[in-house]
Amino acid sequence: MKEIAAVKAVDDVSLSIRKGETLGLVGESGCGKSTFGRAIMRLEEPTAGEVWFDGDNILTYDAEQIRTLRKKMQIIFQDPFSSLNPRKPVASIVGEPLLIHGMKRRREREERVLELLEVVGLSKEHMRRYPHMFSGGQRQRIGVARALALNPDLVVCDEAVSALDVSIQAQVINLLKDLQNEFRLTYLFISHDLHVVEYISDRVAVMYLGKIVEIAASQAVYGTPLHPYTQALLSASPMPDPQKKHKRILLKGDVPSPINPPSGCRFHTRCHYAQKICAEQEPELREVREGHQAACHFAGEVGV
Repeated sequence: MKEIAAVKAVDDVSLSIRKGETLGLVGESGCGKSTFGRAIMRLEEPTAGEVWFDGDNILTYDAEQIRTLRKKMQIIFQDPFSSLNPRKPVASIVGEPLLIHGMKRRREREERVLELLEVVGLSKEHMRRYPHMFSGGQRQRIGVARALALNPDLVVCDEAVSALDVSIQAQVINLLKDLQNEFRLTYLFISHDLHVVEYISDRVAVMYLGKIVEIAASQAVYGTPLHPYTQALLSASPMPDPQKKHKRILLKGDVPSPINPPSGCRFHTRCHYAQKICAEQEPELREVREGHQAACHFAGEVGV
């Protein structure tokens, strides 16, 4: 079959997640956030690169090794309805990972399922119900319980609260934080909601058209953003306090096609500060301030 074009959804991205922390990953829809999360889980197979976990490059793992790895890496999907099997009761949905990984005795599985449901705020009466009998927030709690069934070290939260009402979002986010403290979990938290990411994350990485453009501690990214794209994102985010005013930065044009991204800096076609070098030379992700990296030729200078 003739290849007409190829899309690099994630291009030359290098990130590290420290044990016990929450790394937030933000950006516009279609920038490659979910693809990155699925790639490190090997739900999508990367065409190149390495994914290191506990000292091993898991891209070299065979099927049996991947099966074992699933105990340590789990994912919470975006849609709490489509990610749950509508034909199975909650006891089977949450207990399935336990069955696959060797817990054959039904009574033992159900005791563990009940324990997990109670951890996420559900009860024994919910075990025999089906997904359509729950609210969106309850379904996402079931997804969280399933992700925790095997005591993982890393949990990828792929837009885990974006499909929920705001009040339910707060409940699920607080649940995730409580579970992290209780079980020493590590999160990759993927979202386009800047306020949610600020609340839950220790560090934040900003993604644009398949590349990381800024990464730093949450307070630094939200307090003193260095990249023009991050500044524009934050200016577009509504402020909860009506007394606070901030200048809105309106970006020029539309997001370029990932099939044919711009030369040099991928953001230069929409950037107010772009100069000739931006179209000719791709900026490297460099440390501008201590612990604060940005991929911009003029990061940290006046006006940026």
